[in-house]
Amino acid sequence: MDADAIIIGAGACGLMCAVQAGFLGKQVILLEKNNKPGAKILISGGGRCNYTNEWATAEQFISANPHFIKSAFTQWTVSDTINFFETYGISGKEKTLGQLFPETKNAAAVVDVFTSLCTEMGQEIKCNAEAKAIAIVDGGFKVSYAIGDKIKTITAPKLIVTSGGLPIPKMGSTDFALRFARAQGLKIVETAPALVPLTITGKDEAWYSELSGNSVFCRLSTDEISFEENILFTHWGLSGPAILQISSYWRSGGSINIDLLPNQQILSHLEEERSNHGRTLLSTFLNRFYTKKFTDALGKFLPLTKTVADLRKIDLELINNTIHYFKVKPAGDKGYDKAEVMRGGIDTNEISSKTMECKKIPGLYFGGECMDVTGWLGGYNFQWAWASGYVIAQNL
Repeated sequence: MDADAIIIGAGACGLMCAVQAGFLGKQVILLEKNNKPGAKILISGGGRCNYTNEWATAEQFISANPHFIKSAFTQWTVSDTINFFETYGISGKEKTLGQLFPETKNAAAVVDVFTSLCTEMGQEIKCNAEAKAIAIVDGGFKVSYAIGDKIKTITAPKLIVTSGGLPIPKMGSTDFALRFARAQGLKIVETAPALVPLTITGKDEAWYSELSGNSVFCRLSTDEISFEENILFTHWGLSGPAILQISSYWRSGGSINIDLLPNQQILSHLEEERSNHGRTLLSTFLNRFYTKKFTDALGKFLPLTKTVADLRKIDLELINNTIHYFKVKPAGDKGYDKAEVMRGGIDTNEISSKTMECKKIPGLYFGGECMDVTGWLGGYNFQWAWASGYVIAQNL
């Protein structure tokens, strides 16, 4: 055997697993398809890396089994993540909504923590090494991998698959983990892009396109959940934090309700305006809440040239419905090229929640994004990656 374990994928989960295994005296070999480890870490948060979220619990994750991650989050907590990085010189600073970024460093420093520790402990990271095939052999696993035009093999008694999901294929993402799991007879929960911009087509496309670049703070809702953050209009539809969040819950053919003035009542503001300055134009009134460009765009739906005093009951109903119940029916999403994560994946019922070991195949572990565990935007998916990597290492 070449090592105690082979890890396929040197992303967040694989790197954490390698380091934690090293702390326990286990030697691992990491196979990474890209020319350097931590590719998605390096681009996360615009290169700053939102490495966890102070609010992370099982409640911010989508899974067919919502209780699955509770054990991992008990074994490796948000405090453990914070303490781990502080130990190696990275202090967190909250940006918004519990999101922690390195206070004075960047995503490269996060990756450096892992690569430096791997070097110190002799954990080998083979880059430009693409796993091609896995054979289950007596006493363990044999992995064939390509380096250039050469095919090599390594063996180990334990195998960890942390090769990620389908988003951002230009970063080397593949369906390797899903294909391997299917080949072993494991169930896969249907996959789809998540945390992804949504597209608008048809007769409404031009209206959204003309607002490209405008951002509005809103509350977005489906029958299942709601989020309050900014939306961003684009030439092809909608993006921004609130849209990315709701996209994980949106299904094709469904509608999204947008409250364009959350936590306020537009009719109350209008009533106050009527009693004080009733001759104000509706357009002037709305400019207090929105950019002029956005107010002008609302002219497609609202009588902007009327004064507040001249608004009739039917006008007030129209204004209230437009501002607080603006309906959007997306045509689709921007796909895996623009998605931050994947929804669905390897069915968690196939995996032990306490150890991350495959129930049907002893010695085989899965972690991170390839599994049916999808977190919200804002560091939640990194917390899952660290936690699942830690748990695997404890059980090698």
